[in-house]
Amino acid sequence: MPHPADRQRHESKRRRKAAEKANKGSGFDQVLQLDIDNLLKRSRQEKDQDGEQATGAAQLPEPFTEIEVNIAELSSTGDGLALSDNGDHVYVVPFTAPGDKVLIKVIRHFRDLSYSTADFLKVIEPGPQRNDSLIGCGYFGKCSGCQLQMLPYQEQLAHKKKIVEKAYANFSGLIPELVPAIDDTFGSPLQYGYRTKLTPHFTTPGGFSRSRKSNNKPKDPANIEIPPIGFTMKNRRTDMDIEDCPLGTDIVRRGLKRERKRVIENIQDFSKGATLLMRESTTRVKKGESGEAAQPVEQPSNPKDDEDVIRIEHPDYIEEKRCITDNNATSIEYIDDFIFTNKAGAFFQNNNSILSGFTEYIRQHVHPKNLRPDEKPIKYLLDAYSGSGLFTITLSTIFKSSLGVDVAGDSIASARQNARANNLSNTGFAAADATTLFKDVPYPADQTLLVIDPPRKGCSDDFLNQLLEYGPRRVVYVSCNVHTQARDVGVMVQGDKESKCRYEIESIRGFDFFPQTGHVEGVAILNRVQEPTPAPVVSIES
Repeated sequence: MPHPADRQRHESKRRRKAAEKANKGSGFDQVLQLDIDNLLKRSRQEKDQDGEQATGAAQLPEPFTEIEVNIAELSSTGDGLALSDNGDHVYVVPFTAPGDKVLIKVIRHFRDLSYSTADFLKVIEPGPQRNDSLIGCGYFGKCSGCQLQMLPYQEQLAHKKKIVEKAYANFSGLIPELVPAIDDTFGSPLQYGYRTKLTPHFTTPGGFSRSRKSNNKPKDPANIEIPPIGFTMKNRRTDMDIEDCPLGTDIVRRGLKRERKRVIENIQDFSKGATLLMRESTTRVKKGESGEAAQPVEQPSNPKDDEDVIRIEHPDYIEEKRCITDNNATSIEYIDDFIFTNKAGAFFQNNNSILSGFTEYIRQHVHPKNLRPDEKPIKYLLDAYSGSGLFTITLSTIFKSSLGVDVAGDSIASARQNARANNLSNTGFAAADATTLFKDVPYPADQTLLVIDPPRKGCSDDFLNQLLEYGPRRVVYVSCNVHTQARDVGVMVQGDKESKCRYEIESIRGFDFFPQTGHVEGVAILNRVQEPTPAPVVSIES
């Protein structure tokens, strides 16, 4: 029987084409289209099995017509998919679950793509998974932020496992034998009240802008219309007013109310609108021998945001939470006992409740399960796209030396400060383009773990080529886009002929950083394949 790697080279032409398409983006539209195409394909196969004749193009209702449909499945985008009566067209319906019978309003047809978008109006008969008593937000069904509040949490996790499975089936270009079974999704300890950052926005009404020649405020601010301050409506290009978001932590929700009040009272100062920032910042105040609060571990960095504080008692310290609204102020977060400071507007994972389990999972998978007889243990960490040092710092205690690299100079400055704050002497950070980081790597590849956490677009071809040329012993690929992750992992598994380097996938698992939404993060762990030594060629004299 052919080796799976050989089958891969000969039998995955169609899958490679899907991966090539993924190289152009793996965006929302493409992911949705693949789910639509696969549903239509299954519908045609069922017709063929039943001996049904093709009925021609579907007769579609006029836009804004209300119709009843049955939801067949959830797409990887979080939207429900319903087949037309003849099974040749799909309606994309948000806020629905498999098995739901719902009333929808058809909005727009994409005939060439065989689907239509629709607004969800109401449930006629709920499917077996739907439980509307779980909905925790009055804006659900209109706001574009959440898709899954009507699903029990275990169903959300199961759906996100399917998202990862479909990502590797559709975008990796790999035959099934080379992709291990996807592990169950790692759940978030908090399903509401977990977001440490919110960024609502607003746009001022037309005609409100100040004169270019004058910096005077409008004559009668009392008559200025207050715009919606919140988030985008689903299927619309308009914003909706959001007074409260239950996904935010308690202090962030307080900050949202405070910022809304400030904007409304000073609306004349905003000529074009704005994007607001609410970021949780946490300080720890050590307790003295009497149990009373003593010296703060870190002082608040932005006194004007010190008006509202939530205090939480712990055995050895008091945790003080504040909401920062200045993008350039310093925010503070803890992961276990590691402290991280960043600019409040900079990127940092904004579900702190899952970060302890997330980093511990990666820590437990630093080393291969079984070392081969001739292998040396992993001693070094190379962290590409390191940001302010999340992985470099939380994993530092198990490495002889660690190096984080990022293109953003501000992030590297924060990472160095974080290393000093955590008293780490075995970590270093370099501001450099991640596509060139392998040129001067100080670590032997066969003893190095590479962690990569790229932006949504994934890794560039140049980066992947350099990775394969360097050939680290083990790779942990963290991604906020499992579709581009699958594409890149496919490249690593297929390998590079010149360097003779390729990888095999040890495990793949989704992490639910954003409960109630259709988003899932992915962690793939790969090992460099030890190619067998070719048998010596023996010439036989005749």
